[in-house]
Amino acid sequence: MTPVAIHDSNILAIEDDPVLGAYLHEHLQRSGFQVTWCRNGLEGLELARHGCFDVVLMDILLPGMSGLEALEQLRLQSSIPVIMMSALGAEADRISGFQCGADDYLPKPFSMVELEVRIAAILRRVALERRHQAPVASTSSELQFDEAASEVSYNGQPAGLTPSEYRLLDTLQRSNEEVLSKAFLYQHVLQRGYSRHDRSLDMHVSQIRRKLKSIGYSERQVRTVWGKGYVLSAGEDS
Repeated sequence: MTPVAIHDSNILAIEDDPVLGAYLHEHLQRSGFQVTWCRNGLEGLELARHGCFDVVLMDILLPGMSGLEALEQLRLQSSIPVIMMSALGAEADRISGFQCGADDYLPKPFSMVELEVRIAAILRRVALERRHQAPVASTSSELQFDEAASEVSYNGQPAGLTPSEYRLLDTLQRSNEEVLSKAFLYQHVLQRGYSRHDRSLDMHVSQIRRKLKSIGYSERQVRTVWGKGYVLSAGEDS
């Protein structure tokens, strides 16, 4: 992690475990972040809504309001990057997190080194996005891409993409129907190495397909090319 990546970066940690919460607060502060720590979902939601944070770390099992409920409410008005943390390891729990709008998912126990790497990756992506403020329209379809809002729309209806979903879809549409490998997409979009046990990319693809369908867009879809990767095209999965 470079000093530029963490300069003036504000982290909100929502974690009810007093030991882990205190450790997150202390370790990230030592690493140069400005950290705010709270212990329940409702308080965390209010802080995330009204504070000025670059990344939110949110546990799933929180008292009062669960992390998933808090994330759903937060996504109604904010696209701030959220990393979910949970001892729940089932695929269904990870899917629920991404369906609610999480940008990343970190199963407990995790190392502070991995957490910092994932935070740094998100901060780099946000910095790159802020360099491009002009909306970019696709020239081959009516699907409109807006980099400033990290959103796509069809016939004026937004799809409700998360920042990670937008980056993935935007990368695919810029490839001019070239198949992009999972390894490339993990590195370029999620900015970490590909592991065959990591389903994050697949889950983002599933959410993109669902959201494009919900706004009535079907001209091009994210297609799976088995053994190779993904492509945004009008063809069928192969």
